[in-house]
Amino acid sequence: MRRREFIAVIASASTAWPFAATAQQPTTSRIGVLMAYSEGDPEGERVIQALFEGLSQLGWNRDKNVRIDVRWTVDPTRLQQLGKELVELRPDLIVTNSTPATAAVMRETHAIPIVFCPVSDPVGSGFVESLARPGGNATGFVNIENSVAGKWLELLKELAPRTSLVDILFNPKTAPYAYYLKLLEIAAPSLALNLNVAQVSNADEIEAEIGRLAQQPNAGLVVLPDIFFTQAQLGLIIKRTAQHRIPAVYFYSESARAGGLVSYGVDLPDLERRAAGYVDRILKGVKPQDLPVQLPTKFQLLVNLKTARALGLTVPPTLIARADEVIE
Repeated sequence: MRRREFIAVIASASTAWPFAATAQQPTTSRIGVLMAYSEGDPEGERVIQALFEGLSQLGWNRDKNVRIDVRWTVDPTRLQQLGKELVELRPDLIVTNSTPATAAVMRETHAIPIVFCPVSDPVGSGFVESLARPGGNATGFVNIENSVAGKWLELLKELAPRTSLVDILFNPKTAPYAYYLKLLEIAAPSLALNLNVAQVSNADEIEAEIGRLAQQPNAGLVVLPDIFFTQAQLGLIIKRTAQHRIPAVYFYSESARAGGLVSYGVDLPDLERRAAGYVDRILKGVKPQDLPVQLPTKFQLLVNLKTARALGLTVPPTLIARADEVIE
């Protein structure tokens, strides 16, 4: 080979090698996701698909430039086990769904960035120092703002004006109830409502509590956001409140679609899409402590007219006009 040809071949090869190396070693990030839903739960599927869609819109595609390990459970003990499992995978970031899921992961790491979406009271739960300045390895999105609890009670009074006693149903092991109760207690006097704290931890206790409530005149029910209330538990509550003709307000939109009277709460898929933006920024080098905790901006009101008729309630036209979805 002549000297001039040899030099041309070497130059061509040296130009190609960096590109070949890049193609063989793609940059792949790894995300862990801890979902406080049972796998296959319709609401949980809607939420996680919103996260995937948000990431895809930002250029993060599963099995191309990001690996996503998802774990599902509503059992508090299992949450802790799965949180540890995800941390041991050493992902670049972990997304947590719910207060118990966030607490489980934060017990295992103060180094891996965490985006929680959602939690109710991140300051009171010790996840962040403040909403504006998280100060640690976690930031994210909350699923309630102070007026929401009052609106649950207002909805009960609109739908059942004679309501005077309201049960607040939750499991103290899984719900940050103190935060909600404080807000509900502030709102109750102006609506002439008395509140009763109703703690439940299994189906038998739900049955007993709703049966007890049915003996009280002009009683209503508020079911707090709580990972304890799975599809089965919510189905039981909806069935028994219908049987005893008790008006009930729920947080999760799936509850109204499944036969609950009315639901009012945050648009959870919208929050998850917004969380994808924080995931994107952290994977690109931004620290969680530099990203303020975000409040919800979109809420959903669903009214089930069929259930209202079965309970003998008249839904005001103004409430129907405000609803995002009316179930006939």
